Amino acid sequence: MLFQQELINRVTKNCNKDLYIVSAMMYGSFTTGEGDIYSDVEFYIFIKDSFFKEFDSNEWISNLCATDLIYFNEYGTQVAIFGNLIRGEFHFLPQSRMNVIKEFKPTGVFPNAEKMFIYDSTNQLYALLDYLSGEGPDRKTNENVNSSFNGFVNYWIFGVNVLKRGEYARSLEILSHVQKQVLQAIRIKDDSVEHWLNSTKNLESDLKKSSYESYKSITANLEQTNLAKAYYNALVLMEKLYFNVSSSYEIDVSRKLLAKMYTHINE
Repeated sequence: MLFQQELINRVTKNCNKDLYIVSAMMYGSFTTGEGDIYSDVEFYIFIKDSFFKEFDSNEWISNLCATDLIYFNEYGTQVAIFGNLIRGEFHFLPQSRMNVIKEFKPTGVFPNAEKMFIYDSTNQLYALLDYLSGEGPDRKTNENVNSSFNGFVNYWIFGVNVLKRGEYARSLEILSHVQKQVLQAIRIKDDSVEHWLNSTKNLESDLKKSSYESYKSITANLEQTNLAKAYYNALVLMEKLYFNVSSSYEIDVSRKLLAKMYTHINE
């Protein structure tokens, strides 16, 4: 049995016997059948309101198994690094905030309630998890297409300008934002939008081979020539994608603007 599955079993057991905990659910790879030996484990655990302030989440996680680090990341998620370097993400919330589960609906496609269910003493959790089931949001929309193209123009110009200034490290950082916008446009073209928000997830298997090779051409290191080539290739690729999707969507970006961008990078 994978360590992650053993950990899920321990979380389930500990939730069932902890009088402070009223409900718990999991999300992520092990609910969608994608979990493997490298996958994280992720949980939402709800605590009785009257005990929430005194609940020691660090101690609770530590009692699951050996940890090397527990901390809160920049999103407020409690992250545990277990002794074998597997990651766990934990969200501990008061019972009165259980309806937050409904807010997950716009973020993607969720499995059935049974696969996400860990424990419940409130008779509320199944209904909330059932609300998440079914088809996810429509990603192939005019709004998303324009978000991708408009975001691309913004980050591309930003990145090229700092590249010209000689700030190679900053330009490389901005390139990652350019890549995300390109990937989302590729995913719309390839009809592979399941991992829309986390656009690089399963990229090697999600994209057509030709699309993956195109993506490789917009990666770079800190060398000025490689950065310039990546930005140029990104513009070429996005222009091709423009022609691929422009017959189906109304795109704000004009061909005239794309032509200006070619002139700008070649100056």
